[in-house]
Order: sequence, then structure tokens, then C-alpha cells
Amino acid sequence: MRRFTVCRARWGRIWMKNKLVARSFLSVIKNSIGLDILLLAAVIGVIVMSLIPPQILKVIVDSNLVPKKQDGLLQSAVLYLAVLVMIGLFDFLKEAVLTISGQKISTDIQLSMMKKLTRIDALYFSQNETGTVVSRFTNDVDAIESMFTSGVVGMVIDLLKTVGIIVSMWIFSPRLGILTVLLIPALFAMTRFFQRRMLKAQMKSRVIIGRMNNHISESIKSIQMIKSFSKEAYMEKNYEKCLDDNYRTQEKINFFDSVYSPIIQISRSAVIVAVVLLSQGRISLSGLSVGMVAAAVELVSNLFAPVENLGMELQNIQEAISGIRRVNEFYETKEEDKKDASRTAPEIIPDRSRVILAFDDVSFRYDEDSKVLEDIRLTLEPNENVTFIGRTGVGKTTLFRLVMGLLKPVKGKITINGVDVTEIPHSEKRSIFGYVDQDFRMVPGTVADQVSLGDPRISREQIESAIELAGLSEYVSSLEDGLDTDIRHGAVFSQGQKQLLAIARAVAANPPVLLLDEMTASLDSITEGKIVEALQRVSMGHTVLAISHRLSSMITSDRIVILENGRVKSAGTPSELLETDEWYRQHMALEQLTWR
Repeated sequence: MRRFTVCRARWGRIWMKNKLVARSFLSVIKNSIGLDILLLAAVIGVIVMSLIPPQILKVIVDSNLVPKKQDGLLQSAVLYLAVLVMIGLFDFLKEAVLTISGQKISTDIQLSMMKKLTRIDALYFSQNETGTVVSRFTNDVDAIESMFTSGVVGMVIDLLKTVGIIVSMWIFSPRLGILTVLLIPALFAMTRFFQRRMLKAQMKSRVIIGRMNNHISESIKSIQMIKSFSKEAYMEKNYEKCLDDNYRTQEKINFFDSVYSPIIQISRSAVIVAVVLLSQGRISLSGLSVGMVAAAVELVSNLFAPVENLGMELQNIQEAISGIRRVNEFYETKEEDKKDASRTAPEIIPDRSRVILAFDDVSFRYDEDSKVLEDIRLTLEPNENVTFIGRTGVGKTTLFRLVMGLLKPVKGKITINGVDVTEIPHSEKRSIFGYVDQDFRMVPGTVADQVSLGDPRISREQIESAIELAGLSEYVSSLEDGLDTDIRHGAVFSQGQKQLLAIARAVAANPPVLLLDEMTASLDSITEGKIVEALQRVSMGHTVLAISHRLSSMITSDRIVILENGRVKSAGTPSELLETDEWYRQHMALEQLTWR
């Protein structure tokens, strides 16, 4: 009883750990009764039909060929052909149903993962590379799908085929049955020996091909720099090394592939010879007819295919189990705290002239060993312009993510009009915060879509107003279809124009708070001047938090906050800091000297 309880608890833990993936399997099975019936019929049909041809062959040999009688030979031949056709039809039906069901399962899993993705804490994306997250949706889900399409179901079919062949051989002769039973482990071990080595080489080849593709992509992207620094020979040498590694890996794959097939053929021939020798009259196998021998030879030939498949199916299942573990790790990722749906923008900010943003002893770190921000205490008054400056990596951009509630402080809180920003629903944030990022990302669609991002709450008039405020009206009007110009067909924006589009996107919903991350570091002085002018225009009547690496590109600020080692080193008006802060004074003087 205790053992039963322990076993049940163990399987309960396994089920709980894999319940989300299992739920997708069960959901597809439950909602596709028709496909389930077709799959069951196809599986039974394939297994049963595959055992019939040897029996028909036995009848043909014993009833027609040995006694040389023509009676019923045509009918037996037609029946033999019909059974082969039926095997093909059942196999086609099985593959079609498995493909459809597999696609449904993978779609269900990916939809569940996408829903999960929208609920995951933003910190997850800072701690995991994009490629790692994408591989969960692609490689891991594909592995899970293959477990259903070419793993479990295929293994069941091949196991039942193998059992059927053993039973058929045993009925013909117990010694033939014993020979078959002894043959299977040896054949399976040999198959696994080659498959494991081929898989190892194939996996290595995939890594090398990925490195080659990345090398080509980086070479094309950086071709101007490569030519400028005369690094063509270096890039060619690296690519040649990738090609050489891939060549050696492909050699291993081709070697195992070319050796395996002849070994299987020789093994099959050796077994067939053994069956024929065992069938001779001098060996005590009385009652074994010529037809039985012929059927036994065909059964032995048919035995190799399912045993070969079992090795590959086992490999697919092992890969799928790894995929399930990684997908479950993704499912178990910490989710962000639930938002209060009643927290609407008009409720939080009923009056734009009364916006108070407060940092209450805020600390943040990405992991236990790294302190990014410590004990930040600030209060921004309504319509105040505050610029944050400091060395690269001091935590300025992280501070903005905290302000928008994308990250949660490990200590303290940030409030707007007394409301914790982490409690504001994401759907309301665009009406409160306008964020101008360093890296503007275009989206598929028209110029208007770049500004509105498809938000139905943003009217055409608001889009036009935002474009004009950002200083892009003249350029957009020059496009063939204006705001309706598809960016994939003729709408070309320079880097500076993309930054102006970022400003238009941020102010389109007319949010009371603007967060302006440094955007001018890689621009020429003329383009920088245009963007600073646009920022000055959009900043009027807003509470503004700005990040600036170059003091000369700062918009007019009421207050400057200097961050150092994650803390507020000093804060004050520009004139106050010139008098009280040596670092600010020296930095300002050095930059003015540089720009001369």
C-alpha cells in the first residue's frame, strides 16, 4: 500500500510538471474525435495488412507454384496486390492524420506559450537572450510535435508489427520464432550504435551551419567596416575554417550512412540464409512447407524496417522529452503581478497640470550579485523637465523601465499621483507615458501605423498632429500616398527621420509624462539639432524625464540628476551644478572644448 502511494505521488509530480504540455495533447485528442477514429483505424489497418502478404505468398507457393496449378493463382495475385495497395492507403491515412494532429498540438502549445509570454515578468527578457526564447517556440515545440507524429505512435505501430512478425514466425516454427527473438536485440543494438553517432555528427553540423550563416550575415552587415580596415583576408580565413569543420562533419555523416546500409543488407541476407538452412529436411523442422519458408523470408525482410524505425523513434522521443522540459521551464517562468483593471488613466491623472512622479527609496538589481540602482529618492513636480546624466551602465535606461512599471524594484516603489506604477494596466500606460527609445523599430504597415501602432484609440487627427509636432509633415507629404504609404513600397526613412518618427509615436496619445532616452549619440550635428528642436516642442506642457550622454544635446532642463554607482550623486539646476559639482563642471567644459 505504501509503495502504491509513493508511486502515485511520483506520477502525480510528473503529471503536474508536464501538465501544460499534456493538456495540449489531451485537448487536441478530445476535440478531434473524428481524427482519433481515423488514426485508430489507420493504425490497425497498417498493422494487420502488413502481416497478410506473407500469408498470401505462402498460399500461392504451396497451392499453385509447387504443385504447378493455375487454379486460383490470378485471384491470389490480385489479392496480394490489393493488400499492398491497402497498406499504402492506410499508411497514407495514418501520416495525414498524424500531420494534422501534430500541427494542432504544436499550434495549441505555441498559442499557450504566446499567452504566457505576455504575462511574463520583463526581467526574464533581460536575463535570457532572444535566440534562447525563440528556440522554445520553434525547435522545442517541433521536437514535441515529432514525438506525436514520428515518435510514440510510430513506436507503437512498429512494436506491434514486430510482435506480429514474431508470432507469425513462431506459428510456422518455434525455432524460427526463437531465431527472430534473438535477432531483434542484436539488430536494435546495431541500429542504435550507428544512429547515435550519426545524430551526434548531425547536431554538430547544425551548429557549424548556424555559425556559417551567422558569419555570412555579419560579413554582409559589416562589409563597409571590413573593407575600411582591410579585414577581407581575416573574414575569409574564418569562413574557410567553418567550411572545413563542416566538411569533416559531413564526412562522418556520409561514412556512417554509407556503412550502415550495406551492413543491414548483409545482415538481412545472412538471416535469410539461416532461415533457408533451418528449413532443410536434415534439420528437424518437419511440417515446414516451401510456402512457409517463402513467407518466413518475407517476414524476416519486413522485420528490419520496424526495428530500424524503433531506434529513430526512440531518439525522437528522447529529443521531445528534452523539448518538453524546456517548454515546461518556460511555462514555470515567474509572471508579473496582476494589474488592477480599475486603474484607468483618467482616474490616475484627472488633471494634466497635477502630475507628481515620486521615487520612494527605489533599489533594483537584475540578480543577487549586481546592484544597478540603490536608494533613489526623487520627486518630480508637475510639468518639470528633469535630465539624468552619468556614465554608461550607471542604470539610466533601467530607471526608465522602472518608471513605466516594466520592471519591479526589489525595494521601494515609484508612484504617479500616489499610484504604484507596477499596478497600472499595460493598456493604460500609453495614455500616461510616452517613451522615445534609442532604437526605433519599424512595424509592417503604413507610415500612419508606425505612429499609431494600430491603436484604434488614436485618431487620424492625432497621427497628423504628432507627425507635425515631430517635424516630419513635409517629408511625409512628399511620399506618394502620404500617411498611407506602405513602408515596404517606397517609404524610406533616414536614421534621423526614424528618431523623429519615434517622437511622433510617443506623443500620439498625448501622454502627460514623456521619457526621452538618448537618441542623438550616433547622429550628425545638423540632424541632432533638428531632433533637439522637436524634443523642445513636444516637451511643452509635459512632465519630462530625459537621459543624455552628451550635455550639449540636452533639452532645456529644470533640474539635472547625476547618477553614480547606482545612486544619486547630486541634483540641481544647471547653474547650481556648475557651482557645486566638480564632475559636471569639468565634463561641461571638456565637451564645449571638444565641439569647438
